[in-house]
Amino acid sequence: MNSLLSKISIKVNNHLFQKDPESSELGKRIVSGSIGLIHDIGFEEFNFKKLATSIGSTEASVYRYFENKHKLLLYLTSWYWNWMEYQLLFKTTNILSAMEKLNISVELLTGQRDLDGNFEHVNEIKLNKIICVESSKALLTKEVDEENKHGVFLPYKQVVERVSAFITEINPDYPYPHMLISTAIEGAHHQRFYAEHLPRLTDMVEGEDSIMVFYKQMICRSICDA
Repeated sequence: MNSLLSKISIKVNNHLFQKDPESSELGKRIVSGSIGLIHDIGFEEFNFKKLATSIGSTEASVYRYFENKHKLLLYLTSWYWNWMEYQLLFKTTNILSAMEKLNISVELLTGQRDLDGNFEHVNEIKLNKIICVESSKALLTKEVDEENKHGVFLPYKQVVERVSAFITEINPDYPYPHMLISTAIEGAHHQRFYAEHLPRLTDMVEGEDSIMVFYKQMICRSICDA
């Protein structure tokens, strides 16, 4: 899978950038630096001046790539969900059992992230933490409908659609496949945050990835008991 993924570049909606950051080394440094800085200080404290300083560039150079930090956050979330769809595609290809494909997908969507290694300028572990903590700030805005018209959220919707199809294959009568998967994804993000910062709001069992186990059980019981 890694050899195949290494030949793939992640394509992000061109509505999100002024100049494609994948087109230059500076653009890739902007992406890498923004992931590191947002991870370290949070999106509220993050700005282009701090980013420029951290990567040894100028604020004007950053603006040549991104109109504002909201567009940059949308870019990072879009990149993440495109990457996740590639992961889902390759991990479930040639698997015949819909239940096995569903289990693999839920493990991928709710489990701990590892470094991919195929994209040197992206730390997928830090990016996953940004998605858990900050991605709702890209989604829950008054501009969401207009941005949706431009296809900004299509990668996330495609991930949900792909996994929902496995549920429908297992139980065609289950009426809520998209709701179940999107709830599991967002819930797992919250539980990761709770486990790190508000542990009394979650349950962690030593020796297992309790969040992943919980959502695998919840999804299985929901579709099998329906």
